[in-house]
Amino acid sequence: MIKEKKRLQIAESIGRSLRVVKEITDAINHLNLQTVTTWMIDPHMRETNMTEDTLRNIEMTSLQLTSDEVIATLGEGAFGKVVECIDHDMREMHVAIKIVKSVGRYREAAHSEIQVLEHLNTLDPNSTFRCVQMLEWFEHHGHVCIVFELLGLSTYDFIKENSFLPFSIELIRKMAFQICQSINFLHHNKLTHTDLKPENILFVESDYVVKYNSKMRRDERTLKNTDIKVVDFGSATYDNEHHSTLVSTRHYRAPEVILALGWSQPCDVWSIGCILIEYYLGFTVFQTHDSKEHLAMMERILGPLPAHMIRKSRKCYFHHNQLDWDEHSSAGRYVRRRCKPLKEFMHCHDKDHENLFDLIRRMLEYDPANRITLDEALEHRFFDFLKDR
Repeated sequence: MIKEKKRLQIAESIGRSLRVVKEITDAINHLNLQTVTTWMIDPHMRETNMTEDTLRNIEMTSLQLTSDEVIATLGEGAFGKVVECIDHDMREMHVAIKIVKSVGRYREAAHSEIQVLEHLNTLDPNSTFRCVQMLEWFEHHGHVCIVFELLGLSTYDFIKENSFLPFSIELIRKMAFQICQSINFLHHNKLTHTDLKPENILFVESDYVVKYNSKMRRDERTLKNTDIKVVDFGSATYDNEHHSTLVSTRHYRAPEVILALGWSQPCDVWSIGCILIEYYLGFTVFQTHDSKEHLAMMERILGPLPAHMIRKSRKCYFHHNQLDWDEHSSAGRYVRRRCKPLKEFMHCHDKDHENLFDLIRRMLEYDPANRITLDEALEHRFFDFLKDR
C-alpha cells in the first residue's frame, strides 16, 4: 500500500512538472526532433499555448534553463514519437514519454496499451517480470501521451551501434531467460504480446565498456548490466479479445499467422526463437517482405512445412500440397544463398551452442500445438547454469 501510494505521488508529480510537454505535443508531431538535443522552456511561456510557428521561432540560445527539459527523441514510428524528459525538481528524474499521433487507429492502440499496462502494474507493481512500467498518462488535443520509466537502448540498437556484432553466448543465456520469464508471465495472465522483436526488448541500462578482442582483432562493447525489460504492449491481446488476422513484425511472424490458421501464445514463442538466433548471428535469418518467400526461407532452414498445415492454409501459396516456389528464380537463388539448415548457422559445436540451438529449434517448431511452451523453455538445459546459481 505504501509503495503504491508512493508510485501515485511520483506519477502525480511527474504529471504536474511536465506541463511543458502538454504544450508542445502538437509541435512534436511535426518537428524533426533528431536535430534537437535540448529544449529549455522559459517559465513565462508555460502559460501560453505554443504553436508550431512559435516553437520554430524560439532561439535555443535565448532560452533559460527551467525545471523541465525535453532532451531528445528516443524513437519514432508510425504511431508518433518517444521523447526523453528530465525533471530537476524530482531528483533529476528522467522519464520517457510516448506521444501518439492524433489518428484513430493509433489512439485506439494507445488506450489498449494503457489498459494492459495498468493491469500489469496491478499484477506486478515491482516489475518482477520485467514489463516496462507506466507512471502516468494524459491526453492533449487528441494526442495520447504515456509516461514510462526511462530505459536504455533496445537490444537491436545496441547491436547496430556495435557494428552488428552478435552477443556472446553467456549474454544470450541471461537475456533469453529474462525474456522467457517476462512473456511467460503474460501468457499465464491470458495475454499474447504479438510484436516481440529486438526493438521491443530494452536494456534497463545500456552502459558498456570497450574491450579489445585479440582473437578477432577488434574493439567490442561489453554491457555492464544485462537486465532487460519488454516494451510496446499496443498490440497485446487477451485470449477473450478479437484476434486480428495479421500480427507481428514480418521477420518474427509465425507460420500459423502467415497461413491464417489462427494464433495464440505460441506465436510469441516463435518470435523469441527468431530473436535468439538474431542475437547469436547479429542479423535476422528471415530477411524478406514477401509471405511466399518467407515460407521458402522457413523450409530452407527448418525443412518442409507439415502437410496438415498446408491442407488447412491459404491455397495461393501451394500447388499439389507443396510450396509453389521456383528455386531457380532470382528470389529462389537469393533464398538459397542467404539461408541454410539451422544447425549450419552454429559457430561451433560445444555444449552451450548445441543447447542454445536445441532451444531455438524447439521454439521454431512449425506446429504451434507442438511448439515448446515458455514453462518448458525455462526448464531447458540451456538455462541449467542460471538455475544452479
